[in-house]
Amino acid sequence: MEHAEFDAAFDKLAEGYSEGVYEGRRFGLIVRRSEDGRRNSLFARELAGTDIVSFNVYRVTSGKISLKPCEMSADKVVAFVLDFRPDS
Repeated sequence: MEHAEFDAAFDKLAEGYSEGVYEGRRFGLIVRRSEDGRRNSLFARELAGTDIVSFNVYRVTSGKISLKPCEMSADKVVAFVLDFRPDS
């Protein structure tokens, strides 16, 4: 997985609260972005279950991103961002 693919998928997610589907399950999520775009976070909760996805993303001056999952694997975070489909 290239960082560019993750970054592009994350950028498509609307800031604030939204709902959608991941792996056939409904999730509500909150995306927050700092004014300068360098500090970003996502918290998602399965609406009819117990699963959560939570992470911070930091964009450093070199153009690279630093992904910091919250007590879960980076693979889970990346899969969620790439495959989540927001409601239209």
